[in-house]
Amino acid sequence: MSWITNKLQGLTPSIDFSSMGKIAVSVVLVIAVLLSFLGMYWSSEPDQFDVVSTAKEKAAAQGYLSNSKKLVAGYTTASTLHTIIETLLDKPGGFITNDVMPPGLFMDNMPAWEFGALVQSRDLARAFRKEFSRSQSQSTEDVNLKIAEPQFNFDTKSWALPSSESEYRRGNKELMEYLDRLAGASNDKAQFYARADNLADWLSDVSTRLGSLSQRLSASVIEDGLEAETGENTRYVRTPWSKVDDVFYEARGSSWALVHMLRAVEVDFFYTLQDKNALVSLRQIIRELEATQETIWAPMILNGSGFGVLANHSLVMASYISRANTAIIDLRRLLEQG
Repeated sequence: MSWITNKLQGLTPSIDFSSMGKIAVSVVLVIAVLLSFLGMYWSSEPDQFDVVSTAKEKAAAQGYLSNSKKLVAGYTTASTLHTIIETLLDKPGGFITNDVMPPGLFMDNMPAWEFGALVQSRDLARAFRKEFSRSQSQSTEDVNLKIAEPQFNFDTKSWALPSSESEYRRGNKELMEYLDRLAGASNDKAQFYARADNLADWLSDVSTRLGSLSQRLSASVIEDGLEAETGENTRYVRTPWSKVDDVFYEARGSSWALVHMLRAVEVDFFYTLQDKNALVSLRQIIRELEATQETIWAPMILNGSGFGVLANHSLVMASYISRANTAIIDLRRLLEQG
């Protein structure tokens, strides 16, 4: 019997489990490093783009600028909205918010940035549907915009059946058809009304968003948080430490989108703004928001105390956004009374 056992042991290949363990650990480490580098690449924020050049490129691609170099009113703003959504979908890593696989699954800064830009896009799409494309409150809704606007409000977390990306692309397709009709490519020509009241209504939504972001950024660092009145009681609300960087990047993405939108508005509402002596105010808002896009040199978002040793990124961002919001309030007053 011992002879048979020895023979069987001689035929069985020896397995070095310690070597296999080392190989497995090495593979895991390599995958982790690769995913980390991929995650850092996907976390790179998109560059800013020239709203006028981009709009002209779109128009030229469709053959709208063959005889004239001037874009119709509204084309630049609608084109900018289309490009912002395109950027969200086609940047490195695509739309990351609804990812269910690494590294997107473990990322939070870029999804927060995407959400900030998407919220501003939703507000502008609603303004196009409700105001910019209608001559009065009793006017019929635009056939393309009434489909595009709900598509941009689709759930950001849906990854299949249907995915968020497919719904946003459908909205962008409808927006492009509106652009085609706006440029006169169809007998059913689309409309855009560059009126002061239309612009003031949209800026009211922008002001509300910026005010909320400014308070949430401040609540990230104030010791007692923000005082919030609820009936007869008063409570203090503070942004959790784990969400501080998310709020910062949401504000940064929102500002990135808004900078482009306001640049486009300056083009399409130029005569309205000039008539109201409001061009200087608009350009001041753009300058304040451009400052929010400066390079971040720290490896992480720091939120030291107000006069402490460490930098306080949230308060710096809140300062720029608050000043932009104040200028928007002044701009709305000019549009309503100027």
